[in-house]
Amino acid sequence: MTSALLTRARAGDQDAFARLVDPFQRELRLHCYRLLGRLPDAEDAVQETLLAAWRGLPEFEGRASVRGWLYRIATRRCLNAIRDAGRRPPLAPVPPFDAPEPTRHNEVPWLQPYPDALLPESAYLRREQVELAFVEALQQLPPRQTAALVLCDVLGLPLAEAAELLDTSATAVKGTLQRARSTLRARTTQPPPAGSQEERDLTERFAAAFVADDVEAVIALLTDDAWLAMPPAPHQYVGAAAVAGFLHASAGWRAGRRYTQRPTRANGQPAFGLYLDGAPAGLVVLTLDGDRIAAVTRFMDDTLYPWFGLPRAFG
Repeated sequence: MTSALLTRARAGDQDAFARLVDPFQRELRLHCYRLLGRLPDAEDAVQETLLAAWRGLPEFEGRASVRGWLYRIATRRCLNAIRDAGRRPPLAPVPPFDAPEPTRHNEVPWLQPYPDALLPESAYLRREQVELAFVEALQQLPPRQTAALVLCDVLGLPLAEAAELLDTSATAVKGTLQRARSTLRARTTQPPPAGSQEERDLTERFAAAFVADDVEAVIALLTDDAWLAMPPAPHQYVGAAAVAGFLHASAGWRAGRRYTQRPTRANGQPAFGLYLDGAPAGLVVLTLDGDRIAAVTRFMDDTLYPWFGLPRAFG
């Protein structure tokens, strides 16, 4: 079937080309997101990959699989995008109130969440390899280290195949991979199973306390070293006292106006869209650890809402 589609696609049959590449679009988008950290950038990279594949069909001899060929193009596109655009942080929003001094500054302010609805339906997709903490850690590696780690440790490609995709030697990939593994932060959280009653209960308790400005109830659900981040704003608050200080300042500015929320999922994690007076007020993604919450990441970007099936106005 693949051979016949390839022959027809080479003859200019766009429908055959679409049938040839469609099975790989979801995994390619996730691959590009892991490398770039932003959903729109990943979508652009996938479209550029498909266009390059269509134009490059005459040179594709079929010695590699269509999947491997597409991954090669996509990986190159992502590395070129990082090289060309650099890591310029987006414009940081300014809080409309006097925020407390942050504990630390975010090293990856361009990071965005990824909708669970767009994840590939694969039995081999591991939750910890799509979680925010993992993607954020990838963004802090040099680009070729990120690519080597994703190709080998996430996709499971052998060194020789990864080397071919990266236009280098297996020895070079091995060294790059070792450096990436030694730098990558270890994953320490142990969340309850996705979709479990434990996950739902903890998420619902947090959301109810958060929208009601019950700061004490929110803090009671956090781990001792939990942190709050608000990309693309650079400031982060670490520990109960710092998080509580920011939440109290935010609640005081709203002067009794309460949030409403709509549940969704991002990066294999529970999430919800916030609304204030019916307008988007941040997409919150929770990192769970046992029966507590280890991180609250509130993305201050209302352009994300349609990706998550959330309305632009609510209430």
